[in-house]
Amino acid sequence: MILMQLNQLTKRFGAELILQNIKLDVQMNDRIAIVGRNGAGKSTLLKMMAGDMSHDSGDIFKPKDVSMGYLAQNTGLQSDDTIWNEMTKVFAHLQKLERELRQMEADMADPDLLANANKYHQLLSKYDEKQDYFKVAGGYQYEAEIKAVLNGLNFHDFDWNTSIATLSGGQKTRLALGKLLLTKPDILILDEPTNHLDIDTLSWLESYLQGYEGAVVIVSHDRYFLDEIVNTVYEIAHQGSKKYHGNYSDYLKKKEEDYELELKHYEKQQSEIKQMEEFIQKNIVRATTSKRAQSRRKQLEKMDKLDKPKTEQQSAKFSFQVAKKSGNDVLKIRDLAFRYDDQDRYVFDHLSLDLQRGDSFALVGPNGVGKTTLLKTIIGDLKAAKGNIMVGTNVQIGYYDQEQTKLNSKKTVLNELWDEYPLKNEKDIRTILGNFLFTGEDVLKPVSALSGGEKARLSLAKLMMQEANLLILDEPTNHLDLDSKEVLESALVDYPGTILFVSHDRYFINKIATQIVEMEPAETRVFLGDYDYYLHKKQEERELREIEEAERAEQAAATKPQEQESKNSFQQDKALKSEERKRKRRIAEIEQEIEQLEAKVEENDALLCKPEVFQDHEKSLELTEENEQYQERMEALLEEWEALDA
Repeated sequence: MILMQLNQLTKRFGAELILQNIKLDVQMNDRIAIVGRNGAGKSTLLKMMAGDMSHDSGDIFKPKDVSMGYLAQNTGLQSDDTIWNEMTKVFAHLQKLERELRQMEADMADPDLLANANKYHQLLSKYDEKQDYFKVAGGYQYEAEIKAVLNGLNFHDFDWNTSIATLSGGQKTRLALGKLLLTKPDILILDEPTNHLDIDTLSWLESYLQGYEGAVVIVSHDRYFLDEIVNTVYEIAHQGSKKYHGNYSDYLKKKEEDYELELKHYEKQQSEIKQMEEFIQKNIVRATTSKRAQSRRKQLEKMDKLDKPKTEQQSAKFSFQVAKKSGNDVLKIRDLAFRYDDQDRYVFDHLSLDLQRGDSFALVGPNGVGKTTLLKTIIGDLKAAKGNIMVGTNVQIGYYDQEQTKLNSKKTVLNELWDEYPLKNEKDIRTILGNFLFTGEDVLKPVSALSGGEKARLSLAKLMMQEANLLILDEPTNHLDLDSKEVLESALVDYPGTILFVSHDRYFINKIATQIVEMEPAETRVFLGDYDYYLHKKQEERELREIEEAERAEQAAATKPQEQESKNSFQQDKALKSEERKRKRRIAEIEQEIEQLEAKVEENDALLCKPEVFQDHEKSLELTEENEQYQERMEALLEEWEALDA
C-alpha cells in the first residue's frame, strides 16, 4: 500500500535550484534513508514531505487517513509540564475514555438505574462497546509503553515529575523523539534522530524502529544505524534523486557498480562517435563512399547520446603525519578519579589505562560517565581528584574538541591557521585550506559564520598541521557528512601514531579502533578488537549471567532438608561448570593475544628485511627489541595455556 508518493518535485530558494524532478514512494513497512552531501537538500525534502515547507512544482500524494509524524533536526520538546504528564498527553483520548468508563461504572451502580432494566441494558451495551475500543486502542498498556520509551531513551534514572523546562537541550531532543514515537504515525519522518543519543540508546532505537508497524523515512549520518534499519536508499545529488534497494552498505556497492557501468557505456559510445565522425570526414567528399558517409551522418544525428556520468563533488583530501615518533609507552593512567568541586560523587573512579605506540582506543559508555571529562583531564584542561597520568617520551598531543571551542570566532578562516603558523606563506596556507574544501573567498569568512561541518573541517585542518603523534579526539565525526567521514577514516587508518577517541559512530569505531575501553562510573574495562567483537563479548557475558541466574533460581527452589545432599552436589557441579567456562574463556583470550603478537612479530620481520630498515642500525635495534619483548610475552602466555589445557 502506497502511503505517500512524490512526483517531479522541484524546489528553489530564490534563483537557486535546490531540488528538481524528485520521485519518491513510501509504502507500508518501508525503511527509507535519504542520503547525500551536506547542503544537497535532504532536510528540505523532509520538510516538504511533512508539509512544513511548500514546493514549487510537482505533486505530493498522501491519502487523508494516513497519519504522519515529523521530527526536525535538533528539535527540543518545549513544555513547562513534567516529563510524565507531557508523555501522557499523547494518550489524552484514552484518558478521557477511561474517565467516561469510570463514570458509567458509577452510573450502573445507581439503584434507580438498576430498577429500570431497559436503561440499564442500554448503558451496559454502550459500556461494553467503549470498553472493547479502550482495550483495542491500548488503554490498558499505554502507561507501560510510556515507561518503555522513557527507559529506552535513557531517562530511567530521572524523576519523571521533573519539569521539562529545567532539562538540557539534548534531553529535550530525546523527549521530543520519545513523544513522537508514542504517537505511532503511519509515516515517521526523522531528521538526524541519532543526535544526542549514546550507544545503548542508539541500540534501543534501532530495535524499536525495526519492529515499527508503519513506514520510516530517515536522514542520518550514522552508517551503522542505517545498515541496521533501512531497506531502501534515496540518494540526493546534483539536485536529483536516485533509488537503491538494500541498506547503506548495499547502496555504496551498487552506486560504485552503476558508475563504472555508466562510464563504460559512455566511453564505448564516445569511441563509436569518434570513429563515425572520422569516417564521415574522410569519405563525405568521395563519390564512391559519399552515400555511406551521409548514411553515417544521419545515424549519428539520430543517436541518443549519453551524458558523461557525474562524479561526486570535490571531497576533502588530507592525511595525518607525525613530526617525530614517540616511545613505545605513550600514556599510562593509574587509579584516576574525577569529580567536580561542588559534588561529592565521582564522575569516574579507579580508571587505569595503558596506551602503546600504534594503539587506537575507543572510549564507549553511557552519556554522563565522563568520557569527554577524561580526555580534558589528560590534556590538562581539567584536574583529576586523584590518580596519575604519565605521558611517554617524545609524546606530542593533538586534541580535537567536539565543541570547537579552540577556534577563535573573531578570526577569518585564513587567519585561524596562518596565525598559528606565521612562517608559512599565504599560498601554502590557502592550499591546505583548499584540501579541506575552503576555496576562493571562503577563506575570508569569519569563523563565527561557519556551519557545524565547516568548523569541523577547519578544526581537522589545524589538527593535521600539528603533526602530533598522539591524537585525542572527542566526537570527530559530529557535523561531518558521510563523504567527509570516509575521508577522515582513511586518514586515521593510515596514521602512524596513537589514537584515543570518543565517538558514538559505531561504523567509525569499527573502522578505527583496535581496542574498546568501556567506561562505567566505578570501573573501566578493555576489550581487544573492534566494536563488533566488543558486542560479541558483551552478549556472551549476558548469556552467562542468565545461565548463572537460572542456576541460582534453581538452587533457591531446592529448600527441602531431604534435598540438601542433591543441593550440595548441584552447587559443586555449578562451581565446576563456572570454573570450566572461565578456563575456556581464558584459553580463548590467550590464543587471540598470541595470534596478535605473532602478527606483530611477522610485521617487524618483514620490515627488517627491507634494505632501508636493516641498514638503519637504530631502527633495526628497536624492531629487534620489540620482537624479543613479544617473544617473552608469548612464552609466558604459552606456559599459562599449557597449564590451563592440561
